[in-house]
Amino acid sequence: MNLAAHPVVASLTPVFLLIAAGFLAGRLHWIRDEAVKDLSNLVFLLLIPALLFRTMSAVHVETLDLRPLAAYFLAALGLLGASIAWRGFNRRSVVLALGGVFSNLVMIGITLVELAYGKEGLVTLLTLVSIHALTLLTVATVVLELAVARENRANGQAQPHVLATTWSAFKSALIHPIPLPILCGLLFAQTGWVLPVVVDKPLQLLGSAFGPLALVLVGVTMARTPLGGEIRTTLWITASKNLVLPLLVGVSAWAFGINGLPLTVMVVAAALPMGANVFLFAQRYEVAQEAITAGMGLSTAMALFTLSLVMLLMSWIG
Repeated sequence: MNLAAHPVVASLTPVFLLIAAGFLAGRLHWIRDEAVKDLSNLVFLLLIPALLFRTMSAVHVETLDLRPLAAYFLAALGLLGASIAWRGFNRRSVVLALGGVFSNLVMIGITLVELAYGKEGLVTLLTLVSIHALTLLTVATVVLELAVARENRANGQAQPHVLATTWSAFKSALIHPIPLPILCGLLFAQTGWVLPVVVDKPLQLLGSAFGPLALVLVGVTMARTPLGGEIRTTLWITASKNLVLPLLVGVSAWAFGINGLPLTVMVVAAALPMGANVFLFAQRYEVAQEAITAGMGLSTAMALFTLSLVMLLMSWIG
């Protein structure tokens, strides 16, 4: 058997070669820190919305199967709660738990799933993407604010009502360059209209630029990510994100009677490395920044092996 021709190898190799190219560029300082921020804005504010809107503009809601989403979030929220209970209810515990369940669905997942499973697999993934951040980040924000309120009450400080905190978190997660174009694309699809060629072609070109640039930026970020310090905590986060979550999602999906491509996409999505949004939470709440930074780098580096293993297993199961 020609290993290079195996579909798992054929889809993973371009992904990790582009990340490696970005890592090299970062190490050699070909891209300045200021440029990384500008390129990230380009990806998130222009290229991703174009890709997401165009893909979902031809998808009809009645054809979507929402059971895989229920299976995924049952596992993810269950692991999040168990991790918080294990470490204790405080800001650090919540941020570390979020690091163990929040996948990099956009920067790595979209390109990988499209290469490996085609447009049908991509639509399944984007259905998850549309509410992934909305669900996990909103829950994490509310739990974090409750933890902060608990700490402040102990210090005699007043806090906003939990409903106000929940509504604010929900709005911030919904009005975002990832779920918003997905929802807009779905709404457009329900009209029965078709995008004119003069609009569709630029969106296609912008969307095709997303994959390579996003993966190179992942590599550049890794080159600037220190892996030292809090090794034990970092290993726990990586094991939770790369191995425990996909196992739980697989069991949950099996319990829901899900099989075939939806099962594979959900498990692979769960096996993706940690997403960068977790670091933003660590920064905002000024806790576990070193552990999350190291965890993000190690999770991405180890995904070369763990993600390959998960995809290979799912190719046999499927």
